[in-house]
Amino acid sequence: MAGTIFERCGGFATVRKVISAFYDKVLDAEDLQKYFANVDMRRLVDHQTKFIASVMGGPASFSDDVLRRVHAPLNITEDDFEEVAELLRETLEDFDLAPDDIEHVHREFMRREPLIVTRGH
Repeated sequence: MAGTIFERCGGFATVRKVISAFYDKVLDAEDLQKYFANVDMRRLVDHQTKFIASVMGGPASFSDDVLRRVHAPLNITEDDFEEVAELLRETLEDFDLAPDDIEHVHREFMRREPLIVTRGH
């Protein structure tokens, strides 16, 4: 058995498919569409693929400062962050990742909530 979640799920090719499916769900969510109106989705999928790959133990990495800086102007609410987290969990389930692996990715995603959510909402 491969060592990391990233290796077990099939590397960047699979993670990219997961993230593409994830953003299909996100863009279908009425409350979340406002965050993506003027976003280059190909570029975003690429960045999010690398981010989730890093959370899974893959070769990419993102600093907390970068996450904070890129999300600060978006005024993301706690409710919207939680909805995105749930859509990510659902997508990982759709791709049949092991429950422990899904929990790990979800926990790591949630750990970054203070960097992404704009306080005061």
